[in-house]
Amino acid sequence: MANIKSRTIPISVFGNVLKLLDNAASKMNVDPALMQYIKEPRRSTIVKLPVRMDNGEFKMFTGYRVQHSIVRGPAKGGIRYHPGVTLDEVQALASWMTWKCSVAKIPFGGGKGGIICDPRKLSIKELERLTRRYTADLIDVFGPNVDIPAPDVGTNSQTMAWIMDTYSMHKGYTSSSVVTGKPLEIGGSLGRVEATGRGVMFTVRECCQKLGMDISNSTVSVQGFGNVGSVAADLLAAEGATITYVSDQYGAIHNPDGIDIQKLLKHVEKRKKVVGFRGAKKCKPEDVLFAKVDILIPAALENQITKANVRKVRAKVIGEGANGPITPEADAILYKKGITVIPDILCNAGGVIVSYFEWVQDRMGYFWEEAEVNRRLEIKMVEAYDDVQQMADDENVSLRLAAYMIAIKRVVAILELRGIYA
Repeated sequence: MANIKSRTIPISVFGNVLKLLDNAASKMNVDPALMQYIKEPRRSTIVKLPVRMDNGEFKMFTGYRVQHSIVRGPAKGGIRYHPGVTLDEVQALASWMTWKCSVAKIPFGGGKGGIICDPRKLSIKELERLTRRYTADLIDVFGPNVDIPAPDVGTNSQTMAWIMDTYSMHKGYTSSSVVTGKPLEIGGSLGRVEATGRGVMFTVRECCQKLGMDISNSTVSVQGFGNVGSVAADLLAAEGATITYVSDQYGAIHNPDGIDIQKLLKHVEKRKKVVGFRGAKKCKPEDVLFAKVDILIPAALENQITKANVRKVRAKVIGEGANGPITPEADAILYKKGITVIPDILCNAGGVIVSYFEWVQDRMGYFWEEAEVNRRLEIKMVEAYDDVQQMADDENVSLRLAAYMIAIKRVVAILELRGIYA
């Protein structure tokens, strides 16, 4: 008989989101029935995808697409290719997108997709066939006025190009606004690749100013050196911060005198991992989360800081580059310890903001210079941060609770104007 006590029960990511929403709602006067309506995804789709592999054999893959909300506009959200993708995770990510778009005041709802696969083990042709089959099976779900995908973990601008082309071939006309995060040549936006990491930098900068911290004298630890983490690290270094710890899925490195991020970027471009960089020593991956630094940027996956390890965290400020890196239980402990957490639905909203800019530019057929994109992004990020900080100060709550209170308030306000079709 199995030892039940020894079994590890996985943390429900969507369950964590629901806890956060309930915590925020408890501070507000919201109709419980209305609250239940806005918590649940409006549509969750599961597709089984037969794909011909390079050896001629067929292999079955499972894909998901969740539309959490379309109250504020079309569903918006990335597509993740990862072996650990689950419906629970995709529902959580779709929900986060709803609240993220609401905090950023952009006219989108929340969506998210994913396929259970390891893209590193698939050839470029297998990835293309998988992507096209996924798009074809969801052809009635996607659309520039309905549900707009974007890149996420394991996907990139090429993936979006395949989705755009497949959708366009089925519709009989080119539809560039059906996806964002595309290559520039087919309607992508300048500044989109760096947008999420740039938004992290903006919110961390604003938070440091609020706390009276000099960012140019701050030390930073970055967990996850993918698109978000690497850009955030580079931009924070440009602001004068000293990056002392960096990790990726293969390992971690440390230099108390500071890691040269520009040189590390060149190393990673060539070696595909941070380990082996001559300008730093190898360390344990957990050291990155628990380092004694001023600023911690968790930019990897969900549930990295939990009730089990939260008391080891020694950073003063945490900017959530990833979605859901801190569980609700751990978040409450961090707040009591006086550690400021810039929540994901605010901190990493830069990506969806510039995705919105890309969607607007595609629909206009007129494209902005990169400086204009970055200028508009900064305005939106600073405005969102100020709104959340003001709510936190007024209600004497954490930035996370304040962000959810604002997001819920804005969604409910639109629902009350539109009414519920029932």
